[in-house]
Order: sequence, then C-alpha cells, then structure tokens
Amino acid sequence: MSDDESYELLGFDNVLLPVGHLGEAVGFYERAGFAVGFRLDEAGIALLRAGGETPGILLRLEEGLGHRPPPWHSARVWLEVPDARAAARVLRAAGITLLDEPFPVATGWTVEIADPWGNVIGLTDYTKRPELGRRP
Repeated sequence: MSDDESYELLGFDNVLLPVGHLGEAVGFYERAGFAVGFRLDEAGIALLRAGGETPGILLRLEEGLGHRPPPWHSARVWLEVPDARAAARVLRAAGITLLDEPFPVATGWTVEIADPWGNVIGLTDYTKRPELGRRP
C-alpha cells in the first residue's frame, strides 16, 4: 500500500472457529445457549448468532482436526452478557465445563469455556462499568 492509500475498518464480519465435526460443534454451542443463525452442511459451516448483530461466530469444519485441550496461548473471543456469574450457572446446568470459576475483570465478571477443539469463548459483563455496556 502506498503512503496515500488507506482503508477504513467498518466492523466485524464473522469470527471463524475451526471444528472437527460440525454436528458435534453445533450441539455443544446450542447446549451453551447459542442460537444457530444458519447451517450449511454441504459447505461445512454454521453461524452462531451474537445478539442482534448480523455477524456472528462461524463454525468451520476443518477435516482431520481432532479434539484437543484448550491452548493457553491463543486468541479468545469474549461476548457481552448481562451477568457472567448467572451465565456460569446456566452453563454448568447444561453440562458445559467451565475453564475456571467466574473471575473479576475491570468492567465486571467473565467466565470462559472451551469447545472440544480448544476454541475459547468468554462471556463477560459490565456490572462494574454499566455505562460502557450495551445496556447502560
């Protein structure tokens, strides 16, 4: 890109997560409370909704990707929820293993889970800083 060229970031399109089995992945995320926006088995993808936004979490089938433990040095996707500690109780009741107990962050609380392929999703709230959240 030359010095006079630039581009503008307009927002997120989708966050892609590699999975080894589309049906198992969709089942895991549905148990965790995610709504499926669409599923295209012939393309090896399924979109999980993230609130009312059009972009979401795109599960993408990667052939040969076996189950693996969550990596410690990997990107994490955090999504806003009204109450992360309440979300943790719902996840436990659905049989989803938490990576750790809910922990405090600067804005409130966060709980993290990992799918069978090691993709880490955090659910975080703004209970300490509601003016920064989507629902002040």
